[in-house]
Amino acid sequence: MAKIEMSKTHTIGKEAARAKAAEIADSMKAKIGIEWSWAGDRINFEAKSGTAKGAKGHLDVTDSKITVLVELPFLLSAFKGMVEGKIKEKLDVLS
Repeated sequence: MAKIEMSKTHTIGKEAARAKAAEIADSMKAKIGIEWSWAGDRINFEAKSGTAKGAKGHLDVTDSKITVLVELPFLLSAFKGMVEGKIKEKLDVLS
């Protein structure tokens, strides 16, 4: 299993960061079919089917940072670099 962990600091405040995190999760749901839910200031997500089947992880939101952890199953570990690039793209919209 390949793990990806990335963080991005922000200055938009916790509520705006939570909204952006939800947008990211909705985008992932539309593109690859993940299921997600809030647990406090954490979004837990998992792909139970589709092209990303077996991928799971979470987004943690604080007043100044969003941290993303993604675990890719063995069959998707070859795509780790591509996934990291997509996560970085999504996090770069936070400033």
